[in-house]
Amino acid sequence: MAHRPTHAVVLGGGLAGTLAAAALARHLDRVTLAEPDVLPDAPAPRKGVPQARHTHLLWSGGARAIEDLVPGTTQRWLDAGARRIGMPGGIVSLSAQGWLRRWPGLEHLIISSRDLIDWGVRHQVLADTRVTLRQGVRATALSGDAARVTGVVLRDEATGESTTVEADLVVDATGRGSRAPAWLTALGLPGVTETVIDSGLAYATRVFHAPEGAGRDVPVINVQADPREPRPGRTATLVPIEGDRWQVTLSGTRGGEPPRDAEGFVAFARAVRHPVVGDLIAGARPAGPVHSSRGNVNRRRFFERLPAWPDGFLVLGDAVATYNPVYGHGMSVAAHGARALGDQVGRRGLAPGTARAAQRAVAGAVEGAWTTATSQDVLYPETVGPRPPVHARVLQRYVERLMATANTRSPAARALYTAFTLSGPMTALVSPGALVATARGPRAAPVPEPPFTREERRALALPVLPAGG
Repeated sequence: MAHRPTHAVVLGGGLAGTLAAAALARHLDRVTLAEPDVLPDAPAPRKGVPQARHTHLLWSGGARAIEDLVPGTTQRWLDAGARRIGMPGGIVSLSAQGWLRRWPGLEHLIISSRDLIDWGVRHQVLADTRVTLRQGVRATALSGDAARVTGVVLRDEATGESTTVEADLVVDATGRGSRAPAWLTALGLPGVTETVIDSGLAYATRVFHAPEGAGRDVPVINVQADPREPRPGRTATLVPIEGDRWQVTLSGTRGGEPPRDAEGFVAFARAVRHPVVGDLIAGARPAGPVHSSRGNVNRRRFFERLPAWPDGFLVLGDAVATYNPVYGHGMSVAAHGARALGDQVGRRGLAPGTARAAQRAVAGAVEGAWTTATSQDVLYPETVGPRPPVHARVLQRYVERLMATANTRSPAARALYTAFTLSGPMTALVSPGALVATARGPRAAPVPEPPFTREERRALALPVLPAGG
């Protein structure tokens, strides 16, 4: 029999969409990437991803998944100015349990602007002749029925004209504004269950020119909130990005939102649990205005729980779940979800049931990040949403002790960073070595001051502590 060419349409040209296109291009004849925006040819902001102005961290688990899907991307990032730093050796971080010890060589982190991350992937994916980009078009409906999706209706943003594009598979990677629940209802399927946990989180970000000598070779600096304190959670993060710049992101839960003005920005950064970020930027030269955002809720849509699922359709990335961005898991989860999709199509082709199996695999990729974010956010005052069940509260207390233990016992540290960087399953947290180490507890109290090296203190013009200090 003659081969019938296979075609997928991926909705959304962001990170999740381009990674999905890469995964599918390995197994199908043709992939169309449909995007409402006109995508920039270089690393630059775009209208459809306003959150890109805030700090994004790509953990090693996500970086490896992207490299599997799009080989050569990591080197392209590094050549363009991104950095690969050790985790947790390359960060100075105050957790709820104290300053984290900088263990060497456990995992790693890719740091750069989000615009550079997206561009590096997009440039590689669109070089594949099997992938075609259609810009300036927006999906408005699915075609087909409750048993099978056969295509998607695309509206031209310039002319308003709509056309139906036939496809063997439609992937919705349109982000948190996805219309997938309404589209499925229109096909005759029941409503999609969702859970929202809203801490009232707000973000403000400003980019600064790094002082001379303090550009690339300083660590990520992160002052986290302590959700056990009876006050809004406030954080401050400084990330050295390409172009000898510092990207500084502040966040606060309901009642503790960061200000949008330049003067208040520095004052807020100094008022978190340690003033180091505020002190560092107080004299730095701004490279742009303050950008702020609101409405950063944790939202999960349980597509995998529908009693029936149409062949030929899948939902991926932020359209499935969004999380408190402070944990930096969004990009890594999208990468794992795209790889799960590619694995299912590679094994099963487009046979009946493939889309449902892939949707369940995507849900599995979401679980760890969802649990991490929501188990902490529910502790903040004024959070709206369901309380965690008893077993989740027990696990949360265990993880808190594990985090404290990770400062002084390497088995606990290895388990923590394997799970947190999405480099292995969350079951790493309860591996035999981690359980024993956590039962024994920390050997000593955390250090009282940020654990900068002497070289970093000199680069940042911080006081150099005496030997042993």
